[in-house]
Amino acid sequence: MPFPASVTTVTTLVAVIALAGCAALVDNRADRRESEWMQEFPPLGQFVEVEGHRIHILVTGRARGTAPDLVLIHGANGNLRDFTFDLVALLEDDYRIIAVDRPGLGWSDSWGDADSDPRLQARVLHEAVEQIGVRRPLVLGHSYGGAVALAWALQNQRDTAGLVLVAAASEPWEGGLSFWYGLNETPLGTPARAIVTAFATESAINAALDKVFEPDSVPAGYSEEFGVGLSLRRESQENNNRQVNALRDYIVQMQPDYPSLTLPIEMLHGDADTIVGLDIHSRRFVGEVASANLTVIPGAGHMLHHTHPQAVIDAINRVRRRSGR
Repeated sequence: MPFPASVTTVTTLVAVIALAGCAALVDNRADRRESEWMQEFPPLGQFVEVEGHRIHILVTGRARGTAPDLVLIHGANGNLRDFTFDLVALLEDDYRIIAVDRPGLGWSDSWGDADSDPRLQARVLHEAVEQIGVRRPLVLGHSYGGAVALAWALQNQRDTAGLVLVAAASEPWEGGLSFWYGLNETPLGTPARAIVTAFATESAINAALDKVFEPDSVPAGYSEEFGVGLSLRRESQENNNRQVNALRDYIVQMQPDYPSLTLPIEMLHGDADTIVGLDIHSRRFVGEVASANLTVIPGAGHMLHHTHPQAVIDAINRVRRRSGR
C-alpha cells in the first residue's frame, strides 16, 4: 500500500511546522491517533517469540494435520488483515492457514535495520511458524511479501512444498522509487511521518487505496477491515520506508540463486499493475526458474487476491497438486 498523502501536502506542512515551531502539537495529536488506532484494530491472533521479539500470527482453517499448511505473507505497508478481509474465508475449508505480520509491521516487533533484509524476515517468520508445528507449508507472498517468500524458499527449499507469488517483487529494477521514499532517507522524513500520522485525512487515505487497486475498484469495507491506521503509525511508516528503500539491493543479492529453485512455483500478475511491473518482475523470473509457471490476468492491477480471488485460489490448488500435498 503506498503512502497516503500527497507530496505537496507533506512538504507544505513540514515547512509550516518548521516555521511555527509546533512540532510538539503534532506529536501530541499523532500520539492520540495512534492510541485510538491500536484500540480499534487490536491483534487478531497470537504472539510467538523469536530471538526476544514478538511475531504476530493468525492460525485458522482446518485442524493441524488434516490439510496442508498455507502461510500468507503480506506486502509493503500492510498487515495480516489484508488477508482476513476476504481471502482467508475462501480458503479455510481446505487449508490450515497461517497469516503473519512481517517484522516491523502490523503487530510484529521490528529487528531494527536488520529487518530491511527480506532474508532475515523469511528466517524469522519460518522460525515463528515452526513453533506452532508448521512443516513443509505452501507459502504465498504478495508484492513485497513475494520477495520474502522467495527468500524463504532459498533458505528452506526442502521444507517448503511450493510458492504462490502474487504480483511479487522478484527482480532488480531500474531507477528510483517515489519522492516519498526518497524524502524518508533525509532528515525531513521524521517530521513528515509525524505529519502524516497526525493529519492524514480520509480522502487522502481513500486516494491512496484507489491508487494501489487501480484499474480495479477498492472493495466496500476494505479500509475498515484492513486497519489503515496501523500502517499510519510513525514507527510502522519508518519500518516500511526503510524496508522498501533497501529492497532492491537485497534482491540483487538473491537473484543469482533463483535458478537453484526447483520447487513448484505459481505466479500471478496483472498486466495493468503499475505498482510492481509485470515485465520487470514476473516475466523475467519465469525465464530464470524452470519450475515457475506464470498466469497473466488481462486488465488486472496489483491487488489480485481481492479483485481476482478465484485465480489466486486456483494457483494455490495447482501448487498443492504439483507438490503432492
